[in-house]
Amino acid sequence: MPSPFRTPSAATGNPPWSPFVVRKDEIEAEIDRLAAEGEPGRRTSLIVHPQAPAHLPSLAPSVRVALNVALPGEATPVQRTNATSVGFVLQGEATVRCGDQTIVAARHDVWNVPSWRSTSVENRGTTPCVWLSYSNAPLLEALAVHVHQEPPDDDALIRSDVTPAPRADEGGNRTSPYGVFPLDGSEAHLMPYERLIAPPVVPSPALHWPWTDVAAHLDKLEALGAEYVGRRLYLLYNPATGRTNGTTTTFFATITRRPPGIVDRPHRHVSAAINYFFHGSGWSIIGGQRYEWAAGDLMLTAPGWMIHGHASNQGDHVYELTIQDQPLHIAIESLLWQEDLGRAPRVLGAEAGFATNREAVGTEGVS
Repeated sequence: MPSPFRTPSAATGNPPWSPFVVRKDEIEAEIDRLAAEGEPGRRTSLIVHPQAPAHLPSLAPSVRVALNVALPGEATPVQRTNATSVGFVLQGEATVRCGDQTIVAARHDVWNVPSWRSTSVENRGTTPCVWLSYSNAPLLEALAVHVHQEPPDDDALIRSDVTPAPRADEGGNRTSPYGVFPLDGSEAHLMPYERLIAPPVVPSPALHWPWTDVAAHLDKLEALGAEYVGRRLYLLYNPATGRTNGTTTTFFATITRRPPGIVDRPHRHVSAAINYFFHGSGWSIIGGQRYEWAAGDLMLTAPGWMIHGHASNQGDHVYELTIQDQPLHIAIESLLWQEDLGRAPRVLGAEAGFATNREAVGTEGVS
């Protein structure tokens, strides 16, 4: 048997995946194929980066993107998983049943699916429904802990032979009778097992961000003008994620409006970003190479720690949905971010972040 011990080598890091564009015509052709040939309720294709390992099909290392189609009257099987996800409607209308919640999502609406919630998507309309879903399943699969049930089956769960003591507040928050306390003269603390297995509960609902409501606020960002150095976007924020600024605990979803002819200053971060452009056209410089994109294209626009910047073409504004695994990196204290390439990077969430010139350019009429 070979020895389990190895001599450590000098840390060289691992190269990021290359930028990758899936064009509108490719996506539309796959929608047509799924509608014609797919199995009802399971008309799904994964969108896979050419550098993804065969056992972890994904578009970025921690993000699995799926293209989904449901014809009128069809519904996906009811299932649940410990992965979390974000959905975005491209065509039609999706009725999302998530636990005891129901969300009716129209074109360009966004919703999130929390962990371990029985979920199904149904098309109650008269035209095909098409949506993208973004899941953190590759991350869980890399850790060998992705649990999936279809249909959900409580009897399949491992059950203990030990009968737990009754709890008056089962399912809610409670305070351990055994305290967390500091070691003398230290910031280091000790926590008892009773608190370890019963952490405070943060409710995690399925939320819905209707495009018509989001767009009304985005359009006001036009007032920031050409001198603004930030990005004209809103994060679709889920308060359950707290300081990690997420739509789910792994991803944020932002929607950006770029006025015509706007060129963002280059920056970089270790979090990976995937953009779906649904209006307008433009270009990006990523790792020193130029990439053109237009409405209907899906792109890995920010491979980890690669310098990048984006710009809109003259003549029309751009709308784009960005999925980025920033909340994950904040939670594990790995989010190196360099907003200004002339200054040192910072660990966002553990160090002070950056500021824009929003106050200087004025915010009248901007919410």
